[in-house]
Amino acid sequence: MLWHLALRFRWRIGLTVTLVVVEAVVGLLFPLFIGIAINGLLDDSLDGVVALGGLGIAALAIGSLRRLIDTRTYTGIYRQVASEMVEAEQGKGTSTSTIAARTTLLTEFVEFLENSMPEIVNTVIGVVGTLVIIANLDIGLFWACLGLLAVILVTYWVTGGLNYRLNQGYNDELERQVATIESGDRARIGLHFSALMRWNRRLSDLETGNYAVVWLGIIALLLYTPIAVVVPGETEYGFAFSVLVYVFQYVEVLAALPLFIQELVRLREISTRLPITGTVG
Repeated sequence: MLWHLALRFRWRIGLTVTLVVVEAVVGLLFPLFIGIAINGLLDDSLDGVVALGGLGIAALAIGSLRRLIDTRTYTGIYRQVASEMVEAEQGKGTSTSTIAARTTLLTEFVEFLENSMPEIVNTVIGVVGTLVIIANLDIGLFWACLGLLAVILVTYWVTGGLNYRLNQGYNDELERQVATIESGDRARIGLHFSALMRWNRRLSDLETGNYAVVWLGIIALLLYTPIAVVVPGETEYGFAFSVLVYVFQYVEVLAALPLFIQELVRLREISTRLPITGTVG
């Protein structure tokens, strides 16, 4: 479903993705420009500060334009696809409760494209770009950062099957919600919401376990970074600052990665429930 939407509206979505990529690349340069500005000021030069100000203005302009276009693009996509889906499901005689539930699920796809996809693109560019920069600044630190990424990917690969099954159970129960409420049976309604919360708790427990593993790796990297970078009497202030900020930026990006993995698993399961409407062209 997600891939179908991306292909069908590829020109509109492509424009927003292009702006996201440019915005992410510009954002990736900030720690480097700050380090250059610090070293410049220590040498009584304002050139680095001027360059940093120019980078900030560029980031503001690109980010504002991207947000204006995003809103108009994805509200239009949702309006068109939701209308087509309702019409197609009514033609097949699908119950109103199921159509309502699937329309709500469809919203998650559009919200993913508008809100999460830019963050995922930023995450990918942030991870790759930061690794490239760190590799040029300190190769030992590069391997430590790469090791943390491997820990996260392996953790979510191992738990991926269970994650999918838990989302499947949650969505099975969610599709019964409208019909359950319309029944007016208090006992049935209570059992329904109890089941929903039970699935939700199991998903949360799984995510908590994954979170603990990821953060143990993050803590190890944060402890190693200053030891690897700061050499008394030898390290330039601007250089040390840039490296430390890049590592913190890298950690921040990786800390958000599990949320996107969870969301992609959920959307993959939801896509099995929604009809594909419209043609790719």
